[in-house]
Amino acid sequence: MDALRVCLYVFAGVTIGTWLVSVLTREYSWVDRIWSIVPVAYVGIFAGAAGFADARLDVLFALVTLWGARLTFNFARKGGYAPGGEDYRWAVLRERMAPWQFQLFNFFFISLYQNAILLLITLPAYTALEHPGSFGVGDVVVAVVFAAFLVGETVADQQQWEFHREKRAGRAPTRFLQAGLFRYSRHPNFFFEQAQWWAVAAFGVVAGGLQWTVVGAVLLTLLFVGSTRFTESITKSRYPEYADYQRRTSAVVPWRPGREPVRG
Repeated sequence: MDALRVCLYVFAGVTIGTWLVSVLTREYSWVDRIWSIVPVAYVGIFAGAAGFADARLDVLFALVTLWGARLTFNFARKGGYAPGGEDYRWAVLRERMAPWQFQLFNFFFISLYQNAILLLITLPAYTALEHPGSFGVGDVVVAVVFAAFLVGETVADQQQWEFHREKRAGRAPTRFLQAGLFRYSRHPNFFFEQAQWWAVAAFGVVAGGLQWTVVGAVLLTLLFVGSTRFTESITKSRYPEYADYQRRTSAVVPWRPGREPVRG
C-alpha cells in the first residue's frame, strides 16, 4: 500500500481516537500525549516504504526518533502521562468559553488540526521518498544543524526542569525562569522545537527542491505563535514583573538581552 495512504489511515485513527478519549474522560491533553510518538511512526512508514535502504530517509528517521525519545522523556518526567496531567491552558480556556464552544474547539482544533500538523510536519519524508538520491553534503549539513537544535532544546528543557524543582523547594531566586538560555529568549525550547522541523523541511528541499510539503513547518510555526501569545497572557496575569522580562528579552529567537529597567 502507498506510504502516504497508510499515514492518512493512521492520521484518521489517532484523530478519532484522541477526540473520543477526550470526550469520555473530559480531559483534553491526549494529543499532547501522542505528540512525540506519532511523527516518529509517520517517518518510519516512509523510511520503511523504501525498505530502509535510502540513506537520507534512514538518517531522517533516526533523527526524528531521537527527537521523539527526548520529548517523550521530558513530557513523562513532568507528569504528562499521569492522570490529571492536562495542559493548564485548557482549563483557562474552558472558563472563557461556553461548554458547546469548547467542545467544537476540542474537535476541530485540539484533535483535528493538531493531528493534521503532526502529519504535515513529517511530509518532507514523503518528498524524500518520491525523489530518491544519494546522501550528499547538503544532507550532512542539515543533519548536523538538526542535531544542534536537538541539543539546544535538551539544554533549555533541562534548565526549565531544574528551575521548577528549585521553585518547588522554595530556593528559586525569581518567580519565573530568566537565566541560562532563558536570558536570551523567553521560550528557547519553543525556538529549538520549531527549528528542528524546519530542518526536516530542509531535508525535503535537498531531496526534491522546494515542495508543498514545507507547509507543515509553516503551520507549526503559526501554531507556536498563537500558543506563545496565549501562554504569555496567562503568565503576565500571574506575575506583573513578567512585563519587564518581555521588554528586555526576545520572545522566541535567542538574541542579546536588553538592559534591566531602571527602578526609581
